[in-house]
Amino acid sequence: MTPAARLAAAASVLDSIAQGRAPAEVVLKAWGAANRYAGSKDRRAVADRVYRVLRARGRLVWAMGGREDGRALVIGSLALIDGLPLEEIEALHSGEGYGPRPLSKQERARITAGEGDLPGWVAAGLPEFVVEDFKTTFGDRWSEEARELMAPRAPIDLRVNGAVAAVDGVAAELREAGLSPEPTPWSAWGLRLPSEPPPNVQALEAFKAGRFEIQDEGSQIVSWLAGAAPGMTVVDYCAGGGGKTLALGQSMEGQGTLVACDVVSKRLDNIRPRLARAGVEADLRLIGQNGGGVEDLNNKADLVFVDAPCSGSGTWRRRPEDAWRLKPDEVERLHALQLRILSQAAQLVKSGGRLVYVTCSMLSRENEATTDAFEAAHPDFQPVPVTATVNSQNLTGGARERLATSAAGHRLRLSPASTNTDGFFLTLYERRA
Repeated sequence: MTPAARLAAAASVLDSIAQGRAPAEVVLKAWGAANRYAGSKDRRAVADRVYRVLRARGRLVWAMGGREDGRALVIGSLALIDGLPLEEIEALHSGEGYGPRPLSKQERARITAGEGDLPGWVAAGLPEFVVEDFKTTFGDRWSEEARELMAPRAPIDLRVNGAVAAVDGVAAELREAGLSPEPTPWSAWGLRLPSEPPPNVQALEAFKAGRFEIQDEGSQIVSWLAGAAPGMTVVDYCAGGGGKTLALGQSMEGQGTLVACDVVSKRLDNIRPRLARAGVEADLRLIGQNGGGVEDLNNKADLVFVDAPCSGSGTWRRRPEDAWRLKPDEVERLHALQLRILSQAAQLVKSGGRLVYVTCSMLSRENEATTDAFEAAHPDFQPVPVTATVNSQNLTGGARERLATSAAGHRLRLSPASTNTDGFFLTLYERRA
């Protein structure tokens, strides 16, 4: 493919992403499958352009006069991100072969006018309503949090399955495969790989044999802080893909009862091979929207882990397209859903048992607002300080020391800027009655 043809392809992919709900990664794979002539370098160049545009989308839309189509965004990226002069951009838009058509007068005017004075939310690279929330939540640090949340290429984190492998052993296997793992600073079972070039770790025998799983370190941290232990009855109330289910099972060391719940049967079906690969046993339960299906566990669980449905804003460094799909009314819908789910899950916790609320969101409406409302309605659930669980041996010594001095009561925030993880929010409760 010529450089011009790559630009046309990137514009087409961006339009496909905007027209649906599929992740950018899925759309790019579909494009590659439908265009077999594109070599690996072509696919890499198209993907790089697509992600660079998605991360700077707000700025590019502003610069192109409000246009949101793939062509306009690609043109804007050549001027504002690549810094190409007009003559070079025009040369790439000659209309020849499979390249894009020539620039219009309006497009020329836009890319030669410059950006001017950008509104704060445009410069931050996030939707306007999100920026206002960040300012309230993070104060003077809000711009750093915004910048790191949309930073290019998050690392690839792995969690070693302590039931069948040791960290050093898995690290050695990864090095033999030509990779460069480093221990994660928080999770004692974590290994971190650079994202470039993208490692295909799922093809390795160590992955197929269940010696490690792909799991962001932030996800590992909140799993360890939940406090699962051998002999407990543990309920993962919103199991989803099952990553935290497996981590909870690792903490239980194969002793006790692990129950994984979800409202979608396909998700539970997808967990089964992961459980088998890791050697973890769990009772899979399909629950109804009203929480039905787990009544036999009412007042019996030692730990109920609620990884609630959320905006996923804490993962925008991995899926920047989701930032521009999120609207304020969706956040309100999620807040109401989270509160309902928390109230349902609370019924399973026994006296003296623990309830853990987790999101991978950076937004206060899904985090503090949801837990504030739950606490007001459930005085029998008392906050448990995060420092009460930091002695987990699944955490590194540095992590235990840092959490002991920096955790704010029973709530904890993780973010790309503060912990170099995806964004997570954790709250701990104990049932006193």
